[in-house]
Order: sequence, then structure tokens, then C-alpha cells
Amino acid sequence: MTTTRENANKHAAFDPAAFFADQQKLDTDRLQAMKEQSRKLVLLRTVSFLAMIFAFAAGYDGQSLFTLLGLLLLAAFVLLVRCHQKLEREQLLCLSHQARVKANLDRLTNKWMDFEDDGREFLREDLPQGADLPIFGHASLYQYLCCARTKAGRTRLAALLSPSPGTVKEMTARQQAVREIAAHPAAALDLLALNGLLPFSYDVAAFCAAMERRKTQAHPALKALSYLLPVLSFGTLFAALFENITYTIPGLLFLVQFLLALLTIRLHSTLLEPLCRLPQGLAIYQAIFARFSELDVTSGKLRELQSILKKGGGAAGGLAALAAVADKAAMRRNAFVLLIANTLFLWDFHCTTAFLKWQRRYGASLRGWLRSWSELEALLSLAVPAWTRKHCCWPAFLSGAPSLMAAGAYPLLIREEKAVPNDAAFAAGTAILTGSNMSGKTTYMRTLAAAAILAYAGAPVCAASFSLTPMAVYTSIHVSDDPAKGISTFYAEVLRIKQMVEACRREQPLFLCIDEIFKGTNSADRITGAEETLRHLTQSWCITLVTTHDFELCDLQSPNHLPIHNYHFEEHYENGQICFDFKLREGRCRTTNARYLLQMAGILPAEDVKRHS
Repeated sequence: MTTTRENANKHAAFDPAAFFADQQKLDTDRLQAMKEQSRKLVLLRTVSFLAMIFAFAAGYDGQSLFTLLGLLLLAAFVLLVRCHQKLEREQLLCLSHQARVKANLDRLTNKWMDFEDDGREFLREDLPQGADLPIFGHASLYQYLCCARTKAGRTRLAALLSPSPGTVKEMTARQQAVREIAAHPAAALDLLALNGLLPFSYDVAAFCAAMERRKTQAHPALKALSYLLPVLSFGTLFAALFENITYTIPGLLFLVQFLLALLTIRLHSTLLEPLCRLPQGLAIYQAIFARFSELDVTSGKLRELQSILKKGGGAAGGLAALAAVADKAAMRRNAFVLLIANTLFLWDFHCTTAFLKWQRRYGASLRGWLRSWSELEALLSLAVPAWTRKHCCWPAFLSGAPSLMAAGAYPLLIREEKAVPNDAAFAAGTAILTGSNMSGKTTYMRTLAAAAILAYAGAPVCAASFSLTPMAVYTSIHVSDDPAKGISTFYAEVLRIKQMVEACRREQPLFLCIDEIFKGTNSADRITGAEETLRHLTQSWCITLVTTHDFELCDLQSPNHLPIHNYHFEEHYENGQICFDFKLREGRCRTTNARYLLQMAGILPAEDVKRHS
């Protein structure tokens, strides 16, 4: 996947900050040069226009050479206007490119949390993982990743960020495509810059449906008449000019054309209605398709998308042909022009014939073209971590019994320089994570679950290495009550656990993450319920992670001889302040910090804390 702008990823080590800073400087320099060029063009346009007026004025006074000069200046003025319009389009594209570069620079800091599109509309009650990890909503994976502008592209990205894995073949094919895109950030930025010209959540589904629905074909006799009548009309008009016939004959023929156009104007208006409301963004799609079709791609999925866009004359060519037809139909917006054009040429007939011909050839392909781009928008979004994190890897998919292995894994949503990497080596069984408040238990669990979902989507993950068997991810982390439905926090968690137990009974591979199990009830019921739940969820097809403050669970024994391991996070104190290293350790936790936190908040006196320490 290469273009003339590709230059950054030739280095062995990719530095996101340096690359995007260089791109930002290039865009700034280009925009400055364009502004200078624009000022010159405005000056030349003004001078040529004024000179043209004076030349035509002199020509009107009898100076024929000045009339010729005026015509040349008019041609120069028109050329300068076209050049200026082209420059303005290039400026818009450069500004869009600059915005994509800035978005990636923002991803290097916490400014990405201000992105408008956080995908909160994709949150679903039946998929609590969306809020738990979080996949959607403020400060979510979706908000960090999304580069899509179209409604279909945004929806496709949301669908790929699924807690349920696809087949290994599908996931590997997507990963190969994302990996190729990630290796060429400059080429990807060019595509995203064009895409950035589209309105947010742009949707042409209604237009696609209209193209698929309308199959009317112009009657052959009317089509022949639309060509024959204008030829006869102009032929007899030329004959009348040379006094071979009277003007009555061409006059009658033009009158017939006018009446014929008048009788069919409602029919043509109905047929041309979709074309007259042609989405402006299709011109941008044309540029996107042309750019993508030029790329040299090697992965199977990208080649498949390219073949769809090149099939049957090509998407770019098809949209160019549609734009040409739309330009013809646009003349109908002026009633006077419509009257003259129909009287002289039967313009409506020709517009309708051209539109129906386009529809028969390309109408059924349009939705497929746009679907291909929405898929590519999602793939471009999934490549974002490779451009904004120095330390990423491409996950490997394992076969056999449930397994999740990671080295140096850290959260994508935490700034890289502040994130603490941790390892993971989990097989079928249960891991009980203990540790004091704020020590990193929940973050660790979310890190692994979110990495699994990124892996299923085809994205890189933040780790030195990461491998897993495909497992459906279930979570019970962010649980809250629902007074409107009469559901308490405890019962809401029971419903989450019920989902896990039911999935477990189907004996499907599962990765289960439960935070502060049954925290909504008293300690006696919590321990009893947790013990029974973990006995149900400790199965040979499940990896279960559970965080708890109840040390009694650390002594839990498996009823089926599967391992139940203990891991913990620690804290230490420096100058009377609590400190965490956020590193996972084997074994159970031996310390607590609630009293120290209460002291820091000014709730407990220091003497009481010392007395109980």
C-alpha cells in the first residue's frame, strides 16, 4: 500500500510524535504557500478583468485589435478562475489532512477524550461490556480509534469492536489488512483527509435504495424521437436560412418539441428526482475511490475491496459518469433554461435516457462500493494504535484449550509514558486478584479484556507480545442499580453473573471478568454467593478473573481439580503518602489501605490509623 507521499515508515522504529509533527509542519508550509498563491491569483484575476473591460470598451469604439485582446483576456480570466477554484479545493483538502494529523497528535495526550464522536449511541443494555471496558462512550476505545465519517463506517467499526470473536480466518484476514494499512501512515492519511471532507455520519442509504428500486427503461420510440426531432428541426432551420423552405416548417417542429416536453415534464421530473437530489458527497467518494484504486496493496482483504471498486468499469469512473449526468440535469433548476433547452433539444429526454442507462449499468453496484469504503474506514480506524503507540504488537490466535498470554501489556486508553506494563499467563481456571484500593486490579482486568476485543477486530494491542484462543468476553465491572425497573445494584450484578453461568453451560470458550464480586450485599452473603459462583464458572472452557477484597475467597478450592490461583497488587508508603507500582504479583494480598485513604481524606485521625496498623 504505497503512494508518492509515503515516507515515514521506512524506518525500523516508528516515532509517532516525530512523524505527526513532521506532517503538521508540511501541512502548515503547504497552506502558507497556497495562501500566497491565492493572493497572486486574486490579483491576476482582478487585473485581467479590468483590462478585459477596457479592451472591450476600446473595441466598441472601433478598435478591432482591442476586441481580439478582450477575447484573449476573457479566456485568461476564465482560466484564472478555474485555477483559483482548484486551489481552493486543494486548500480544503490540506486543511482536512491537517485536522487528521492533529487528531493523531491529540491521541498522544488525553485531548482525544474531547473528540465529539464517542459512539455512545452504540451502547446496549444486552452488551454491558460496551460500558464496562469501556468500548463505547466517553473515554472509550471507540472514541480513541474512530476515524470514520460515514454512518455506515461508524456502524461497521462498532460492530467489529465486539466481545464475540469471529472465525480465526476472518480475524487473521482483517489483521493482515490493518497491518498493511498501519505500515503506511502517509498513504492512510491521504485517504482520511479525503474522507474528512464528508459531513459527519454521512448517509446515502436512501439514494442507494432509489438506485436499486427504479428499473424503468425509456421507450425505444421516444428515445429515437428525442434524437430525430432536434436533427429535423435544426436541419429545416438551416434550410430556411438559405431560403430553400419557409420558416413555418422548423417553427412547427420546434413547437412539437415544446409540446412533447410539456406533456412529459411530470414523468421526467419523477424519474430524475433522485438525480436532482444527488448527495454532494458522491463527488468526494469518487476522489476516494480513485485514490484507493491506485494503491499497490498485497493483503487479501484490501485486494478484495479494490476488486469491488474496480469491477464493471470502476467505482470512480461510475461516479464520474453519474456526476456528468447530474450536471446535465442541473440545468432543469432554471425554468427559462429548461424551456429553451427542451424546445431546442428535448433536454429532459436526453437527461432521463442517460440517467436510466447509468442506473442499469451501475445502480446495483453503488451500495457495494459504499459498503467497501465503510469497511475500509473501519480498518483505517483499527490501525490507529500502531500510529500512536511506540510499543504495540500483532496478536497471535492460538488453538486448543483456553489460553491468554501477554508480555508487557498496558492499557491503550492511558498515556503511554504513564502506563505500567504487566504480564499475563492464564489457562482454563480461575484467578483471584486481591489488592488494596486503587492498586490496579480493575485496570489490569480491563486491559486484558479490551486487548482481546481489539485482537478480534484485527487491531494491534499495546503489549510486547499477546496471544490467545478465541473466547467470548463477558464482564461484570461497572454495575449500577435501575430504580425505574426496581433493580438494585446487587440484583443487577446477579443478572450479569446469570449471563455468564448460562454461557458457561453452553460450554463455549469464555473469558470472564468480574470486579468486586457481589459488592452490593453484606459480607456473609457476598462470600457464600461468590464461592458458589466461582465453583460454577471454574470450568475447562473458561478463564475467569475475579477481583475481591474478601481474603476468604483466596482459600477457595476448585470442585473439578482446575486451578484457582491467587494474584495481588501492593502499595507502599513514602513520606506518609500512599504509593502504588501497579505491578501484578503472585499470591494473595497481605495489606489494606482503607484507613490510610480515610486519613488522607480527613475522615479518620492519624492516631486511629497508627493504632490499627
